[in-house]
Amino acid sequence: MKAEDVLSILNPELQKKLAAKYDAAVPGMSESAVDWAYGMHYGREGVDLKTRQLCSIAALTAMGGHTGPQLAMNIEHTLNAGARPSEILEIIWQMAVYAGVPAALNGLNTAIAYFEEKGLDPRS
Repeated sequence: MKAEDVLSILNPELQKKLAAKYDAAVPGMSESAVDWAYGMHYGREGVDLKTRQLCSIAALTAMGGHTGPQLAMNIEHTLNAGARPSEILEIIWQMAVYAGVPAALNGLNTAIAYFEEKGLDPRS
C-alpha cells in the first residue's frame, strides 16, 4: 500500500498537520516522515494494518510516559484500523509484563483519557 492509501484509513489529515507544525523549521519533514513510516513500513504486505497498529501501541507503551502524545495519536489510528478500545487496553496492559507496571499505567492513563475525550466506552 502507498503512504496515501494508509493515511486514508488511519488519519487523512496527518501529513497536513505535520507540515503545518514542522515543515517551516525542517523543510520536507512531513513528506519524508509520511513516506518512510506509512509507505515503507505500515504499507508493507505480510501483516494487516490493525496488527501493525497494535504493535505500535505496544512499542509506544513500552517506551514509557514521554510518548503520551504519540500513543494517543496511534490509539486513534488503531481504532481507525478496526481495533476495539478493549483490544487496545489489553495490549497496553500486556506491556506490564515486559516494560513494567509504571509504563503500562502511563499507557492506560493515556488511552482512558483519549476514550473519555471521544466518548468511547473502554470496555467496547
